[in-house]
Amino acid sequence: MLKPLGDRVILEVAQEEEKTVGGIVLASAAKEKPQTAKVVAVGEGNVLDNGEKSPMPVAVGDTVMFEKYSGTEVKYDGKEYLILSAKDIMAIVE
Repeated sequence: MLKPLGDRVILEVAQEEEKTVGGIVLASAAKEKPQTAKVVAVGEGNVLDNGEKSPMPVAVGDTVMFEKYSGTEVKYDGKEYLILSAKDIMAIVE
């Protein structure tokens, strides 16, 4: 498994629908980039000036909303993941 460093988070992004509600097949370029995903791994946090680590705002299993074009897409073990900084996460979906 991938282990994020610092304040990074690894997300498993759900695949977007290939068809619209009306049944029209979408080209890859026409699909909206997803903005919600499930947290699958969390870094330990950044080291603060006093030597302690900053707490991470999310935990494994959380579903989060993030900025549309943030992070780096990676493929690992046949799955697609997004690695991004915790500051790019806007909200936890409850």
